[in-house]
Amino acid sequence: MTVPTAPAADRASIENVLAAYALAYDDNDMETMADCFTADAVLTMRIQDGDLIGPFEGREAIVRLMRDSLASQNDQRRHLVTNVVIRAIDADIATVDSYLTLISVTGSTLTVLSTARYADELVRDSGHWRFGRRHIQLDLPY
Repeated sequence: MTVPTAPAADRASIENVLAAYALAYDDNDMETMADCFTADAVLTMRIQDGDLIGPFEGREAIVRLMRDSLASQNDQRRHLVTNVVIRAIDADIATVDSYLTLISVTGSTLTVLSTARYADELVRDSGHWRFGRRHIQLDLPY
């Protein structure tokens, strides 16, 4: 498989969106979270081999899902995004795969809750890369 070389500026901007999403979730910063998605973005997820969850359509529905998920947690989550591979890129669309390691921090204890693979389509929207589509394939329930 040949992986295209993304221009350095685009690669940095795309990686920044992936990191901004993770930090926004961990910091309960829904304004930044919303800015990571296009207005008409779609998010889906699957846990192990379970049923497809979603689609959550539109920025508002995605942010509501994240806000509700945060409200149900009593720990500090840390989303670690690694192995970012840009599979395809043109002027306005990038297909990106990456891994997630989800860590829970409670008191002085760190626990790996799950790992996952993100399958993303980012689009250039008003001069910025944003998620147009995001699928989260979790290896274990969190």
